[in-house]
Order: sequence, then structure tokens, then C-alpha cells
Amino acid sequence: MQYRKLGKSDKEASILGFGCMRLPLMEEAGKEMNFFERSLAVDEEKTFEMIDYALDHGINYFDSAYMYHGGKSEALLGRALKDQQEEVIITTKSPLMMIEKPADLDRILDEQIERLATDHLDFYLLHGLNHKTWDKGKDLKVLEFLDRIRKDGRADYVGFSFHDDIKLFKEIIDSYEWTICQIQYNFFDENYQAGKEGLRYAATKGIAVVIMEPLRGGRLTDRIPGEVQELWDSAKQRRTPAEWGLRWVWNHPEVSLVLSGMSNMAQLKENIRIAEAAEPNSLSSEETGLISRVAETYRRLLRVGCTGCAYCMPCPNGVNIPGIFMLYNDYCMFEDLDRCRAMYNAFMAPEQQASSCEECGECEEKCPQHIEIIETLKEAHNRLYQEGMSRP
Repeated sequence: MQYRKLGKSDKEASILGFGCMRLPLMEEAGKEMNFFERSLAVDEEKTFEMIDYALDHGINYFDSAYMYHGGKSEALLGRALKDQQEEVIITTKSPLMMIEKPADLDRILDEQIERLATDHLDFYLLHGLNHKTWDKGKDLKVLEFLDRIRKDGRADYVGFSFHDDIKLFKEIIDSYEWTICQIQYNFFDENYQAGKEGLRYAATKGIAVVIMEPLRGGRLTDRIPGEVQELWDSAKQRRTPAEWGLRWVWNHPEVSLVLSGMSNMAQLKENIRIAEAAEPNSLSSEETGLISRVAETYRRLLRVGCTGCAYCMPCPNGVNIPGIFMLYNDYCMFEDLDRCRAMYNAFMAPEQQASSCEECGECEEKCPQHIEIIETLKEAHNRLYQEGMSRP
């Protein structure tokens, strides 16, 4: 495993970090459950096996958040790392979107420290900053809170994760003495949100840049469209889609580490293998050109820019927003209308379908991709719903 120093901190992290947002689920976590119920059905045995394997193969950076898996992620990570905490880097995040008063900042942090079975955090991030949460944080005097927790030892270093435009990203970067920031970055999203410009801007300030969604939640590796696969197959150097995607991110010398939300042992092993060989500036111009053509093809085929992060969930009315968008994208990319209609009508409960949406707008406020969810749900329903096709 390769390691890089995290900005101006005294920490050296593995270039592959273990993201704890997509932990393995129990086999019985099936389609009868709503999205939130499924997220709670974490397979603890497989999770512990994967974390042990990650530790044995040099991964020392573990990232969680207060809301991941309905609050179970932090507690599971604390149990898994109980005897290893001096040897690893533990990061979690303050859920500003849930906080109503300044006292909540301290209360939730103390709860997180208890969940993680530690006495302090290596890094503590403000979660999912955008215009709304950044303004809210300023009203809550969150920067003073960060000063306080660094001083009292509850967190060694502080930072933020981000989902908004480049102008706000630079404003936030320039507003505080950050050690670390976390941005979405992959070959599809090269110029989206903070993007390449933000990556380079943070790096020039000596801030460690952690990459999330390097494979768009697996969307760049699952069910590859035929046109995309033809492009991958044309390469002189054969690589899996995951390897192409991860190597593209690690090709940037400004990247400190890449977080991967690995859901099974096979993904973990493959990502470790890729991390052991990935180097900055190691891809040829021919290879980066190929990846650019793949990105252009995906943009032409992809209808909804959903990464499956589930920040929009749970829906108050039970609509399975990520599941619907996944089926709609499959329909648009693969033109497999019969299968997608069968999945939507026969295997998705009526209350989970888009017709149950009451247009409250709560999901659109939470979506880090700024998708027009309400209108896109209507569009998906019009394409996927078939009267008379019922559940078995």
C-alpha cells in the first residue's frame, strides 16, 4: 500500500480509504424493505471481515458519518477498530443539516466519539457543505466550535465535505484554517461541483484533498453499456472499468487519497490491488484520451445524474428515489424496457413508485447532485409504469 501525507497534518494515510457509507447488507435485506430499512440491515460479520482484511493490507484511513446506515456505521466502525485506534486514522462528520442550535454541535460530537469507542477523532468534517448548510453553520458559529474542539482535544484536525459550486468552494476554503476537504471527483464529474479547479485550488493552499464517489457509487462499473465496453476493449492495456476509473483519479498528483464505499470482499481486494500500482501522472495521453471518450459516451447515455448516495432518503411518502433513478438510467442506457418495466411494476411496491410522490420538495433540498427530482420522477414513471403489470 502507498501512503501520502495529509496536507499540513502529521498524519500519513493510505491512498485508498475505507468509506463506511455502503457496507455489506444481509442477504435477507430484499426488495420488500424500503430503502431506509435496507440500509439498517448491515451484515456485521462481513463488515468486520472486510475491515480486518483492509487493516491487514495497509488501509489505515476509515471514513464514516453520523447518518450513514441510519447511525449504525459509526458504532460498527468503533467496534471493529476497538484495539487498533492508535494505528489508524478515524474520520467522521458533523451533520449540519440536522442541527438546530449550537449546543447540538457538542452533543452530537460527543455521541459520535462514544459510538466510535475513542476519546478523540483524528479528523472531524462538516458534512455536505452547500450554500444552505454553510449559511446555517455561520449562524450556529460553527467555526468557533471547530476552534474549541481542536483546543480541547476532541479532534486533532478539521475539514469539510462539499457538494456545491466552485465559487462557494473557494469561499469556504479561504474562510478558515482547514486541514482537509472532501470532494466528489471522477472522470464523469471532472468539472462538476468543486471539480478539477477546486482540487487544484485546495492543493495550492496545502489542504489535503480526499476524493469521494470516484466511481459514482459504482455507476461507472456496474452494467457497462455496450458502447462504453467497446471503448474499454479498444485499449492496448486491458483494465477493468474500476481500474480505469480509480487510476484516472490517482493520476492527479493533487489527490491525497481516494475513498471507496466497498460493499463486498471482491471490491475491496480489487481496489487494494489497483492502489498498490497507481501512481500520479502514470497514464499516457492516449489512455486519458480514451477515458475522455468514455465520459462523453456516458454523458450522452445517462439520463439522471444520481450516484445512489441516498441523501434524499427516507422519503416521507416511501418513494424509492434512488431505485427508480437506477432503473430509469438502465432503461436509457441499455434500452432494456421490458426488464426495467418488470422491475418497476412487479418488484417495487406501489408506495415506492414515483406516483406516490406528493411533491413536498424535501428530497430536492437534500440532493447533493441538485437533481430536479420531482419532475424526473414523473418522467421515469411515464416511461416505466405499465397498467396491469402487478407484483407476483
